[in-house]
Amino acid sequence: MKLSKLYQPRNPQFWIFVILNLLSTAISYILRSHELAPVVTLALVFFALANMIIGIRIALHLMKS
Repeated sequence: MKLSKLYQPRNPQFWIFVILNLLSTAISYILRSHELAPVVTLALVFFALANMIIGIRIALHLMKS
């Protein structure tokens, strides 16, 4: 697996990967900068973890292809 294979701008999965990374940044910012209700915090943490798992799977798939 080569890290350089991640950059595939013609592959739609690459753009999903980029969007997921931007979403991760936004979720992290919200969690650190705002005092939220515990339910909202748990929901955002769940989305962040799901985002991370999906992003890793896409990255591995891109590096294998």
